[in-house]
Amino acid sequence: MDNTVLAVVTVVIGIALALVARAIVKWLEKYAETTETQWDDIIIAAIGTPVQVGIVVIALFTAVKYEGVVPAQYAWVISDKVLNSVYILLGTWIVSSLVHDIIVIYGHWWAEQTEGDLDDRIIEFLELAARYVIWFAGIMLILVNLEVNITPFLAGAGIAGLAFALAAQDLISNFFGGAIITVDKPFKEGDRVRIDNYVGEVIGVGPRSTRLRTLDYQIVTIPNNKITSSFIVNYAEPDEKLRITIPVSVAYGSDIEKVKRILLEIAADAIEKTGYILADPAPKVFFTELGGSSLNLTLYAWARKYNLPDEVKDAINSRIITRFAAEGIEIPFPQMEVRMRR
Repeated sequence: MDNTVLAVVTVVIGIALALVARAIVKWLEKYAETTETQWDDIIIAAIGTPVQVGIVVIALFTAVKYEGVVPAQYAWVISDKVLNSVYILLGTWIVSSLVHDIIVIYGHWWAEQTEGDLDDRIIEFLELAARYVIWFAGIMLILVNLEVNITPFLAGAGIAGLAFALAAQDLISNFFGGAIITVDKPFKEGDRVRIDNYVGEVIGVGPRSTRLRTLDYQIVTIPNNKITSSFIVNYAEPDEKLRITIPVSVAYGSDIEKVKRILLEIAADAIEKTGYILADPAPKVFFTELGGSSLNLTLYAWARKYNLPDEVKDAINSRIITRFAAEGIEIPFPQMEVRMRR
């Protein structure tokens, strides 16, 4: 029989065996779905496709090597080193898939048992890193098998790694900033915070940045490394109430004790008739300053929640205007007295 025909027959047999292997793998996958453990799914998924590819490649290699269809000048293609490189490549493929699936299935299962999301981020990082490391090691083994000097590659990899680290230092610092935020927990999603000049509710903490929805309903994205070096005010901790400061000025000659009593009555009325202000802690009034043209007091009241300061101020200031007018208490305004001398 002609060598070319034998080569074709060998390849066809290899393809047929690969199809049989594919059918067996499909059957094993269905069987694995009926078992409780995940290990059989992981192993079948890791070896299924590489085995099928390996059968075809070995059949093709056998056909071209032993049937004499490769010209002499291309004899290196059918050397044992090339075949060993194929074995290494298939082994790397299997190991990479196996490790990746173990991390995906069991790593995420373990991460779900904890409350924070730091371990989720670590698992995601390991998913990516495992494949790169395994494939890099596999490629180095292939080069060694082919008797290629890998020292320049290792040196280049070191330089490339250094260059990557320098170029990605912001990305890396943001990633670890996110990890620090997750561990330290200065805030959580839904909290209202002040970070630098931005005030808003936290809507997401990602591996690179944290997002706030401001009071104007704009989305602000802040890099995590900026947050870890900034002062953070969390209005939702240790609880949701917020003290509101309301300055009040009355004219000189006013009865301060009467003004203080009226302000407390105003606060009590606002507590009773609105849902914005807490009775405990109780509102307080202090006579704080003898101003240039007024007597200045401060009313402190506690909003039920940190997102109600404007409602509290509106409820109390509206009552102050009405009550002071009824009681004849003068609210001064800036004025200047000019005297002319002849």
